[in-house]
Amino acid sequence: MVRTKDPAIRSLLIDRAAQLLAAREPVTLRSLVAGTGVSTMAVYTYFGSMDGLWAAMRQEGFTRLAARLATVISTRDPVRDLAALGAAYLSNAMAAPDLYRVMFDAGFELEDAAAADGTLHCLVATVARATAAGRFHDDTDPLELATRSWIIGHGLASLVATGPLPQQALAHGVPLLTALFTGAGDDPERCRRSVERGWRL
Repeated sequence: MVRTKDPAIRSLLIDRAAQLLAAREPVTLRSLVAGTGVSTMAVYTYFGSMDGLWAAMRQEGFTRLAARLATVISTRDPVRDLAALGAAYLSNAMAAPDLYRVMFDAGFELEDAAAADGTLHCLVATVARATAAGRFHDDTDPLELATRSWIIGHGLASLVATGPLPQQALAHGVPLLTALFTGAGDDPERCRRSVERGWRL
């Protein structure tokens, strides 16, 4: 009889690895299972190898990001919504900075790259909404503008959640996004108000 894998154990090991990273401790088979009540064999059962664990951690980071972005409610102000998605991105990184760092370790392939790409696509769709609403120029490329917005969020996350800057530096998101969206055609004052409403960390 084939045993069904327990998703709770998979999550336990991923969280344990993130805790070790946060504590700046080496992630080994023994340290990974210490105090968990499972054997080292569980790593092979659930991930195939230690490399499989890292790949799963990357995927889990994007899974949690997608869940966090999904909590952002769409309003009649798509520019506000774009800023709110950026704020959600930052909040996700601040909540689990070590898992966030692993997300972008391209040395390990994602288990489901399409699912990870979906986190960017929700930004793309919101840029398209803003363009359709007349906030951005008609010829705005949704993917290009969404990518630039992501770069701002990722830069802030890297410098604050996993880097040298204090949390107060996150306030730079407002002028940075306002400049980006104004350059895409939005009215400066209206844009600033929208971004300020969305940028709630």
